[in-house]
Amino acid sequence: MDKYTKIISWSEDDKKFLVEIPELSGCMADGDTPEEALKNSKNVIAEWIETAQMLGHEIPYYDEKLMYA
Repeated sequence: MDKYTKIISWSEDDKKFLVEIPELSGCMADGDTPEEALKNSKNVIAEWIETAQMLGHEIPYYDEKLMYA
């Protein structure tokens, strides 16, 4: 789970830090601090994978070397 790429950004609209996991389409987490957003991303990743498995979808492999950010 920790091997997935995490991109942290600030959302002025939400007044929160956002974490996007590019390998998992639509998978994002937020938090009041970067640390909280990263911590929340662990739960979101686990839930994303669990839902994908229940639906019979393929689980994307983490990108060892992200080509964009």
